[in-house]
Amino acid sequence: MTPRATQAAQAAQADKTVRAPLGASYWKLWASSGLSNLADGVFKIALPLLAIELTQSPVLIAGLSVAATLPWLLFALTAGALADRSDRRRLMVWANLGRAVLPALLVGAIVLEWGSLWALYVVALMVGVAETLYDTSAQSIIPQLVRRDQLSRANGRLYGVELVTNQFIGPPLGGLLVALGVVAAFAMPAALWLAAAGGLLLVRGSFRTEREHTTTLRFDIGEGLRFLRGHRILRTLAVMTGVFNFASSAAFAVLVLFAVGPASPMGLTATGFGLLLTTSALGSLVGSFIAERVEARLGRAASLTLAILGVALTVGAPALTDNPYVLGPVFFLGGMLVVLWNVITVSLRQRITPNRLLGRVNSVYRLLAWGTMPLGAAAGGLLAQGLGLQPMFAIMGILTLTLLALMPILTNKAITAADTQP
Repeated sequence: MTPRATQAAQAAQADKTVRAPLGASYWKLWASSGLSNLADGVFKIALPLLAIELTQSPVLIAGLSVAATLPWLLFALTAGALADRSDRRRLMVWANLGRAVLPALLVGAIVLEWGSLWALYVVALMVGVAETLYDTSAQSIIPQLVRRDQLSRANGRLYGVELVTNQFIGPPLGGLLVALGVVAAFAMPAALWLAAAGGLLLVRGSFRTEREHTTTLRFDIGEGLRFLRGHRILRTLAVMTGVFNFASSAAFAVLVLFAVGPASPMGLTATGFGLLLTTSALGSLVGSFIAERVEARLGRAASLTLAILGVALTVGAPALTDNPYVLGPVFFLGGMLVVLWNVITVSLRQRITPNRLLGRVNSVYRLLAWGTMPLGAAAGGLLAQGLGLQPMFAIMGILTLTLLALMPILTNKAITAADTQP
């Protein structure tokens, strides 16, 4: 056989391996994740739409995003240690059951006329705690369901269903339900989270990691911290994702004030706002299917650079225009490139990190990457209050562009070396 024929045969075998079925357990998790994220999408659009009936203050509206994301700053490390100590599937079940109860309690409070902005804050905070535990376990369980060479495809498909349900179906459905009544808007996510918990029970097997020694929670957290701190590529990606999330949280925490109502610059209805956010989800759907191919065609370094430019455009575009027909395509492109970033970085982290440490490393990574979200939401509210909405969007777009200065660390050579080290 000639060298060219040998290479062709090896490429065909590699493609066959990568395209092998992901397995029934993976697809059950995928379906459950879709239900869970549909609940997220409905809940997260219903909450601010209810809040603007109570206040028009940018600071108080942004406070909801602060409350919802604060657990990533306060609880992420503990969630990671629990994911490595416990059966990850069971933790996901309990997290969904907890999230099902909370909006049901809020419905009861509203019916009894006990509802207030502070009640919304409390529910947002507790849902955020459950989300922290669920998401950390969900990212950590994937390498236990599929092979290493399938991670990019598995993560791409999972991001597809998560983002489509969370942003494509959830927002317009949430807007419609709010128009029908507050009880309907919060009863729906409660039912969906309950169904998602039931779906996870269909995933058979044990997803507890092997532990050689009994250790304290503090020791476990410290081990995860040391691993990420000592890994330059993962550490850099965590910081960059943190800046992404700071900027996007600042922008989207008060976007409802820019978009909804006759006095807002865009003048959209609640349903129109949901449809605007849907464009991002459509881009995410496309991105989930093409991320693996774009990564292979452009290389990981160029793909990450492209994602930085896309996110900067997304958060900065409202500073330049309030035309929904312009912002819609921009959000579409941004959604597509965010998924490209996530598929590359999450798959790399799952390959590099030993399974026994994956929950903790995921949690430390997300402490840096997602712990900035409440800070960003608070900054967005304060800047919008003091400077105005459009100057705030401009500041966040410029901040995102500064991440290009870190790209010399993330060369293809450096990423490949990290990916292939024993």
